[in-house]
Amino acid sequence: MEPKKRILFVCVGNSCRSQMAEGFASHYGKDLVECSSAGTSALGVVVDSTIEAMRERGIDISMQTSDQLTPEMIEWADTVVTMGCAPADVLCPPTYRGRKLDWEIEDPFGRSPEAIRRVRDEIERRVIALLEEETPEAARKELFKKHDRTKKSF
Repeated sequence: MEPKKRILFVCVGNSCRSQMAEGFASHYGKDLVECSSAGTSALGVVVDSTIEAMRERGIDISMQTSDQLTPEMIEWADTVVTMGCAPADVLCPPTYRGRKLDWEIEDPFGRSPEAIRRVRDEIERRVIALLEEETPEAARKELFKKHDRTKKSF
């Protein structure tokens, strides 16, 4: 069995976008990947409206924590995904050999519930696509089964 891919999601406050991404990756990639999230200027809390938006999808992120990005977190990850903060090429040291992705996703902090849901849905689609790319073919079949069960939510 191949080792699990490790994915790090990074945004500014680690209170909305990266928390949603971590929640979706943990949910859909439960047995396929390890994931974490961090902020370039961590707020220290996961925003209640983010927790509620994820709860609407049946995913509980209320126990996740808002953490400050560290060099060790970057080195741990096979893939670093930035979500509207600094580009991954800037965040990752020159010695980093993993995959770097930049997702330009609007910041839902302080926005309406509709805006938060729109951002959540975009993140969900991108995380599913990322998991499909990052996991072996046999594992993707299981992911597709999970995705098919949630298709109505798109």
